[in-house]
Amino acid sequence: MILERIRPVVKKEFRQIARDRRSLILLLVLPAFLLIMYGYALNFDVKHLALAVLDQEKSQRSRDFLDGFLHTEYFDLKFNLDNMKQIDDLMGKGEVQVALVIPREFSRTLLAGRETQVQVIIDGEETGIAGTAIGYVSAIAQSYSTRLVIEAISRIGQGGLNLPVDYHPRVWFNPELRSALFLIPGLMAFILMITVVISTSFSVVREIERGSIEQLTVSPLRPAELIIGKIIPYAVISFLSGHAVLLFGYLLFGVSIKGSYAWLLIGMLFFLLCGLGMGLLISTIASTQQVAFILAIITTMLPTFVLSGFVFPIRNMPVAVQAVTFLIPARYFLVILRGVMLKGVGLSAFGRDLALLAGFAFLTLVLSSVRMGKTLRKG
Repeated sequence: MILERIRPVVKKEFRQIARDRRSLILLLVLPAFLLIMYGYALNFDVKHLALAVLDQEKSQRSRDFLDGFLHTEYFDLKFNLDNMKQIDDLMGKGEVQVALVIPREFSRTLLAGRETQVQVIIDGEETGIAGTAIGYVSAIAQSYSTRLVIEAISRIGQGGLNLPVDYHPRVWFNPELRSALFLIPGLMAFILMITVVISTSFSVVREIERGSIEQLTVSPLRPAELIIGKIIPYAVISFLSGHAVLLFGYLLFGVSIKGSYAWLLIGMLFFLLCGLGMGLLISTIASTQQVAFILAIITTMLPTFVLSGFVFPIRNMPVAVQAVTFLIPARYFLVILRGVMLKGVGLSAFGRDLALLAGFAFLTLVLSSVRMGKTLRKG
């Protein structure tokens, strides 16, 4: 029986993991720690932008216009200015992100029925924040202009006027537009891939460094059986670690599972097998644990962060880069994670991604088995 043959390897790996504090920390402590750290540090919600105002008119109308900015959570008034030079100084020091300049003829121009110019100066150092700030300013200015038009028409006897088009937007799956609901599933995939690959990448190379590879060479186990025996302990511990990450995501960030827990577990299993296969493949290639660590970081951290859709939408990437993303297992796991956790969808929505993830897991395990055979023959 294969179970009887691989049992000694499984027990040996469990004992080595238990003795190796580094592996235990990587598998059990680090994932939860990274989720907490990155979960609070990464936040794409643009709120409480520092606002400076140069109100050259200081009238009731200019104050009404300014109220549209102050009665939101997007802007915090930090400075009331007296001249343009102050804007240059504050922008240069990074103390404000947005500055409004209301002209002296603001009220008079509006009462005359003409268009008035309000200067909006935005710090473009961080393009994402600047683009969002432009959208906020445009929406507030448009709302104020619409209100003035309705008031003007009402004064000439068209009471009860309604706008030609009214709309009531509804945001599905993330009504509050919380960036945490978008980021936490991605962080789960990112953290699990890194920790699983790094921890397993030490497995075979550690045998070589300790000189115990000869014992495996004379073992009656086939390479595939040896691979199975080595991944079982890491798979069990990684599976527990994955559940800890899910638990912390729910308790700390309110990210719950709306769909099928069973499909999430199946997706996680295939994803972890991908990571385990990649880690063992690296372990059979690397000559030292230091080299294994570097290879594990290179093959997991940057590709998973940049090319999986975790932060940057794949559809916005150049076509050539989009083709490369098909080689990133986290791309498929993210579709499953977000589909199950945020949308509550089923297999019909992510069946292709689950199949590709399973295929990727099978391929990496086969390659690691082939490499293991070569390593044993050399040993």
